[in-house]
Amino acid sequence: MTEVHVIRRREFCWEDPASLGAASREISGLELLQDMLAERRPAAPIMSLLGMAFAEISHGLVVMSLTPQECQYNMLGTVHGGVMATLLDSVMGCAVHSTLPARGGYSTVEIKVNYVRPITLEVNSLRAEGRVLHAGRRIVTAEGAVRDSTNRLYAHGTSTCLLFDLD
Repeated sequence: MTEVHVIRRREFCWEDPASLGAASREISGLELLQDMLAERRPAAPIMSLLGMAFAEISHGLVVMSLTPQECQYNMLGTVHGGVMATLLDSVMGCAVHSTLPARGGYSTVEIKVNYVRPITLEVNSLRAEGRVLHAGRRIVTAEGAVRDSTNRLYAHGTSTCLLFDLD
């Protein structure tokens, strides 16, 4: 029996992210993220690549959505763990970013992810919530969780971020 391979294509578009870096020098992190939520500024390219979208933003709290896609599958027929790690890193990092003043930057220095159950296309929509746990002068810690529409947990994690000035 001959295997039939069906080729699929995916195309995505993004806007030049340079304007986001420039805006980070002029407005607070919360203002920048709220502008992105309201589509007054473009989303970061990684959000377009993976299909992430902002759902809610406030000081120290960010919620994103993601719909699993076949192009995110690994060889086992489930969404690759790296997609969930990226989603958690993004939502926790944005929660940290929402606490920063203009000219404030951060970098993830550590992330821990726990995978609770596999994700397939049968999981129609995921909601990731990131929340700042502690904000110090140089170090911020955050936690995040990925759940489906019935509140079933799929992954959770923590992050440590280093703060710095963008000058």
